[in-house]
Amino acid sequence: MEFNRRTALSISTVGAATAGLSALGVSSAGEAGAEPVGPATETMLLTGCDADHTVDWDFQVTAGRRAGEWSRIPTPSNWECHGFGSYHYGGDLVPAEKGNYRHRFTPPTSWAGRRIFLVFEAAMTDADVRVNGVSAGPVHQGGFYRFRYDVTALLRLGEPNLLEATVSKESADNSVNDAERRGDFWNFGGLFRPVSLEAYPSARIDRVAVDARADGTFAAHVTLAGVPAAARLTAQLRRLDGSAVGGAFSVAVASGATDATLTTTASQPELWTAETPNLHRVELTLASAAGEPWHSVAERFGFRTIEVRTGDGVYVNGKRIVLKGANRHTFWPTSGRASSPRLARLDIGLMKDMNMNAVRMSHYPPDAFFLDLCDELGLYVLDELTGWQRRYDEGVGAPLVKALVERDVNHPSILFWDNGNEGGWNAALDDDFGRYDPQGRAVLHPWTTFSGVDTSHYQTYSSTASKVAGGTIFMPTEFLHGLYDGGAGAGLDDYWKLMGGSQRSAGGFIWALVDESVVRDDRGGALDTNGSRAPDGILGPYREKEGSFFTIKDIWSPVQLANSAYYESVFPASFDKTVKLVNRYDFTNLRRCRFTWQLLAFPVPGAGTGHQVLAQGQAEAPDVVPGATGALALGLPVDWTSADALQLSVTDPTGRNITAWTWRIRKAPDYAALLVRPATTGSVTAAETAGEVTLIAGATRITISKAGGRLSGVRLGSSPVSLANGPAPAGGAATLTGFSHFRDGTGWVAQADYSGDLASVRWRLDANGWLRLEYRYRATGDHDHLGVNFDYPEANVRGLTWLGDGPYRVYKNRLRGVQPDVWRKPYNDTATGASGYQYPEFKGYHARTCWAVLETTEGAVTVVAAEEGLFLRLFTPKVGPDPQNAVVTYPAGGISFLDGIAPIGNKFHGVAALGPESRPNAAAGDYHRTVYFRFDA
Repeated sequence: MEFNRRTALSISTVGAATAGLSALGVSSAGEAGAEPVGPATETMLLTGCDADHTVDWDFQVTAGRRAGEWSRIPTPSNWECHGFGSYHYGGDLVPAEKGNYRHRFTPPTSWAGRRIFLVFEAAMTDADVRVNGVSAGPVHQGGFYRFRYDVTALLRLGEPNLLEATVSKESADNSVNDAERRGDFWNFGGLFRPVSLEAYPSARIDRVAVDARADGTFAAHVTLAGVPAAARLTAQLRRLDGSAVGGAFSVAVASGATDATLTTTASQPELWTAETPNLHRVELTLASAAGEPWHSVAERFGFRTIEVRTGDGVYVNGKRIVLKGANRHTFWPTSGRASSPRLARLDIGLMKDMNMNAVRMSHYPPDAFFLDLCDELGLYVLDELTGWQRRYDEGVGAPLVKALVERDVNHPSILFWDNGNEGGWNAALDDDFGRYDPQGRAVLHPWTTFSGVDTSHYQTYSSTASKVAGGTIFMPTEFLHGLYDGGAGAGLDDYWKLMGGSQRSAGGFIWALVDESVVRDDRGGALDTNGSRAPDGILGPYREKEGSFFTIKDIWSPVQLANSAYYESVFPASFDKTVKLVNRYDFTNLRRCRFTWQLLAFPVPGAGTGHQVLAQGQAEAPDVVPGATGALALGLPVDWTSADALQLSVTDPTGRNITAWTWRIRKAPDYAALLVRPATTGSVTAAETAGEVTLIAGATRITISKAGGRLSGVRLGSSPVSLANGPAPAGGAATLTGFSHFRDGTGWVAQADYSGDLASVRWRLDANGWLRLEYRYRATGDHDHLGVNFDYPEANVRGLTWLGDGPYRVYKNRLRGVQPDVWRKPYNDTATGASGYQYPEFKGYHARTCWAVLETTEGAVTVVAAEEGLFLRLFTPKVGPDPQNAVVTYPAGGISFLDGIAPIGNKFHGVAALGPESRPNAAAGDYHRTVYFRFDA
């Protein structure tokens, strides 16, 4: 079973919840070769094993929805997510709900003579437990921690027993409420992690704490109980395939002993890192002096050494590492904090897909299966004692530190213990962590400097530059606070240029992984983020990928381009079929990665989306050690330049895609020449009134205002197309100084000249219906936007197909992560993280557009750019309530053609506090663009 696999070798099939085991595919003996030598701990699940596999219990809540009504509730779960009680976010929980649970179970008679414990993986928040009407022990306080009662004397083996639990959402201890219930996150109630019985032999191994170092030294600190006479404790190290690592080793144990330590040294063991998550297992057997086995257990661990080298960096196995991580709440919209291995694996996979190598447990220890998966899949962990700006008192906090460390001590993924968050630490508890951790991991105070690590939160770009240049290790446990679509990826490129390469930078953790939105059944199933307090994620509530996901994946890829010019989507002129790469791995040589290229052809408008692969191949991986630069020879065919684009993809040693770059070989002027062919026959006529001139080519009628030189109307036959009122300057003003119109070959020209920020506008309708707009403007100094605007009614829009960098919108400080292709997205009105939840969002800035087809109720409006680098702006996106600094400016109008776009801020910082990419556009003087339009039914 996932949650207690690390402490039990076998699982009894007795009990109501055993069906969950086969559903999970969990073996009762653990990994290969784990057959117990002696009697093992037997476990009987009383609840389901996780939120995906539940068992119904009797339940009553005392306040809120369905108060006073005895019913049934799935366990484990949070009761709010099943129609009971009230939803609460931080602050005082009024009313103070309690949940009354009842469950009947029958333990096996074979447990006679065993010591039996009732184990709760967690309960929110105070738990008063009774077995057969008798108290199991003191009320447990603290909502995120494993606790247990010795119920041997209370059970009737082979008969039905009654378990009752009263779980109070608010604690009777004010410091528990301060630390857990007043934080900036959703509060839930209930038995949200599994409950089980564990039956031990009377002489038992109670706990094991492993210290396994990179040099092969190994120590197991074992807690014993019930040892009746002189005995021996024997251990054997194994790989997970069951093969032995060295021979067995043992230590004598005296009668009545409560602890023992076994040591050995493994010769050149395979080491654990996030890049190489090699795991081992130690099997331990307590036996009599004559060799009769009394109890056997197994623990999984990894050989690795963590060091905080003061004034230098964080080292794993003697190598300096850089953490690239996110803060993760255990959260799902329909189940709250109740989770499952399936959901844990989903989150870890998404983090690794973003090239993250670390996660911070904010702000409480996670499910044990989450840490199991971090061990297996390779993710560094900061494990955290709860405390959000307020702390536990020492009396109630000390047992919780003990519970945290004793449960999690053997996970090699855990690098640090966090004692609370943002002032929510009690310094009197700092040394408690080391009492139960023989590895002596450092304790952090997230938000300040402690243990030689500066974890201060939400630094500006300039203060970050100062910190990484200072003498203290800098590792912010929260930075670039996401809110809606702001933060997270926006500004990260600049921050990471400081944090990714500085000697004293140990990386950092973005806030946060997901939008924490609860499904409110009292609001018709609406998603509730408590206003702007919880929509902070890189991912949506159901793990929808928002734009920053791809930006982070690109910037945090361990394989980077050495030439910054190659991050553009068009090849530099100097490209010689060789790409220079930088290895940003900590341990992995690039020769272990796989590099594949594809030559692509893009469809023309109306011919579909995506691309066709014309040719493909694999390049020989270069021998590049971590931190070094090397060259990748692609080996392209001689006719490679006849393709539209070249894509290079990189996969890691496990087969996971870590990055891809697509460079367009054909440029915007090439597409303009391909798509916009001049007419060879026919002619355009013009009709003039006092205020307008209308250019007519077949069914296409283009009306230009003589008073402003702007488009005032389009008709296709008898049907209007509502594009109008442009080009208007995106910034500044213009005064018309002259207007003329005249025949030009097969076309007709309308020319407007201006003083002010717009210099000239030249319209030319050709006989084949193509309308060319050529405009010039001038700008100097700093500007949010550079370009021109048009009006178009948003209500008429149905979708967009375009060749450009997509499919997500961009900001000036979030340009990385998009790729050139022919994309399509239907219209949506998503307010990122707040409503709609359709991704990619339709509205906003779109980078490096070559051509686009706007699908409307009035027909198709095709736009073709004649020059590189056009930003297409589509309308102004919705924003959720109180966006704080996570705002971005948009020009007037609904559709814009821009040379410069605005950056976006994050929750705590406006763009002025961020880096160079977040500064306004520095205008260069005179600008000129040509854009073609075509209007079709």
